[in-house]
Amino acid sequence: MDPLAGLLNGPRARGAFLLRMVMDPPWSVRIEDRAPLCVMTVARGEAWVVPDRGEARRLGPGDVAVVRGPDPYTVAGDPAAEPQAWILPGEVCRTAGGEDLAERMALGVRTWGNSEHGATTMLVGTYRMDGEISRRLLDALPPLLVLGRERCDSPLLPWLGEEIVKEEAGQTAVLDRLLDLLLISVLRAWFARPEARAPAWYRALGDPVVGRALRLLQNNPGHPWTVALLAAETGISRAVLARRFTELVGEPPMAYLTGWRLDLAADLLREPDATLGAVARRVGYGSSFALSAAFKRVRGVSPREHRSAASAG
Repeated sequence: MDPLAGLLNGPRARGAFLLRMVMDPPWSVRIEDRAPLCVMTVARGEAWVVPDRGEARRLGPGDVAVVRGPDPYTVAGDPAAEPQAWILPGEVCRTAGGEDLAERMALGVRTWGNSEHGATTMLVGTYRMDGEISRRLLDALPPLLVLGRERCDSPLLPWLGEEIVKEEAGQTAVLDRLLDLLLISVLRAWFARPEARAPAWYRALGDPVVGRALRLLQNNPGHPWTVALLAAETGISRAVLARRFTELVGEPPMAYLTGWRLDLAADLLREPDATLGAVARRVGYGSSFALSAAFKRVRGVSPREHRSAASAG
């Protein structure tokens, strides 16, 4: 599992919130849904994404923005416009006075706005769940990133625009996968840019030795890895591997493996049918007790407490 796939391999879009938004000016929508990640693109017209901290960014046709939560932000036709609608957790939409706007602004299948033929059309996809396996990648993203059409000229955008308004068998699964593919393509393009400042572990994937070691750990975390085994697989000495890995990734191989295993365990524990023993075996711990001890030591809470908190969230 590579880190980009890891972003989506825990709570990878499962019934993600997808919406076609059609607006005529003046319009402004305040987003306070605390979602971990939102992808949006303009199909027609223009829009501004206005974070509470940082610079407002304009989106034209074909531009794509990725907003990392849970901080609130505003999407508007004019960055100075006052919000007319607030999006709250659970896809609740209200006015400042608390009036429910869901029905009043409904325009059809997954379509919402203030005008059926508005000047601006946006496609919005929101990941509603936060998965621990994705934390390394999410932490590497800025609060707001924007890719221009020339950087992200993807056939997925018109395809998503066509599918988002359909209501057919299996449509939710189709849209989830399209959103996943769009996000991965955007992140690939983003990390290829110098200003992205890709994290050390991401850059290390390009190294022929350390990249192979990282993929071995990520793809098979349940294996009883040692530095000696990794060195044998990569064809260099233990000392050279340990030094090179630490220099490029920023931590020793076994420390990285521990973090990866516990990230994966945290995500698997969100599954209601997953037992602690099964999770322990999956991520390379010999017993439930061993996993619990490591989880508590590193994360400060027990697996049971983590699961309860995730369910409450």
